[in-house]
This record gives sequence, C-alpha cells and structure tokens, in this order.
Amino acid sequence: MKTAQIKKLPGIGLVAAFCFLQLAASPEPKVLKPHYDEKGNLIRPSDYREWMFLSSGYGMNYSPAPDSHEMFTNVFVPRWAYQEFLDSGKWPEQTMWLVEERGAESKGSINKHGQFQTDLMGMAVEVKDSSRFADKWGYFAFGNSNQSSEAMPKGNPCWSCHDAHAAVEHTFVQFYPTLKPVAEKFGVYNESREQVQDAK
Repeated sequence: MKTAQIKKLPGIGLVAAFCFLQLAASPEPKVLKPHYDEKGNLIRPSDYREWMFLSSGYGMNYSPAPDSHEMFTNVFVPRWAYQEFLDSGKWPEQTMWLVEERGAESKGSINKHGQFQTDLMGMAVEVKDSSRFADKWGYFAFGNSNQSSEAMPKGNPCWSCHDAHAAVEHTFVQFYPTLKPVAEKFGVYNESREQVQDAK
C-alpha cells in the first residue's frame, strides 16, 4: 500500500506543477475602473461591452430642435458598480457610465421595417471621482478611434444638464427601467426629474 502511494507521488507533483504554470500564464484580471495617462486624460475603456448593459435609446435628443442624424445609444456600467448600486442605491466612487453611439439603418438584408444598429460613431464616458473632479463627476468624449480624452471643462453642458435633470445623482435613471425600482426602493429617486417638460 505504501509502495503504491509512493509511486503516485511523482504524478501528483507533475499535476501541481502544471496547475502552477497555468495560473502563472493566466492573463491579468481586467481592471474595470478608470485609468488615466500621464497628462490626466482618461484612457479609452477597451472591454466595456463585457460590462453590465443597462439599456438602449434611439434618436434621443434633449433639445427641442430636430436632429438630422438619429443614432442608437447603448449604455454600459462596470458590473461591480452595478452591484453596489443594487445593494445601496448609490453609485460608488470610480463608477463609469459609458454611452456607445452607433449609426442606424433601415435597409439591409431581409429587414423591411424598423431600424438596426451599424457602425460605431463615438462614445461618451461619465466618471464619478470626487478625488479628481471638484464637482465629483467628470465627462469625456471619444470619437470612434481616439485612445484618450481630456475631461470637459468645468461647467460644460453635459455636467449642467445632468446636474439639473438626472433623477439619481448625475445619472438619468428615469430612462432605465431596471434601475428606477432600485432607486425608489432606497428613496434616492427624484420623481420631479421624471416630469415631462414642454419644449420652449
């Protein structure tokens, strides 16, 4: 019995060594928090389509003036931040909201009605970081290829609009059916921001 056990030991050692090498060769865990370059510009998030998908919009425009180029907007947030929101109704520090803008097309393949998404047109990222931004939230705009973006100046239109109209902190939770009940549950939902406003 002891002899058989001893004969098995080299095999066990090989298995352990193999497992160690596999762990050593594993890729680094993905970082789902904002990264900045040496100039302080936000580095373009690369794996955002693996984040939590919140919702899509089509042709949304907060201005009464018509927009000549209607696009789809897909919104993503890192899963860790989403989970913290579910647990508390608050967005933690270093949360990123990413809005992906894609073209819209109606003619293609077998489609006869409605619109489908096409090429990436650009993206915007909203970051909550009170240690970096005096107003807590920073806003960044990316085209379809630039790898970094400078924060928009303080008092920019994006910040002002979110500050005046967002239902939870600087986020338009009123447009996200999976987030609204959570915010209401924790008493952080501003119902006045949901009211329809007539165009002036």
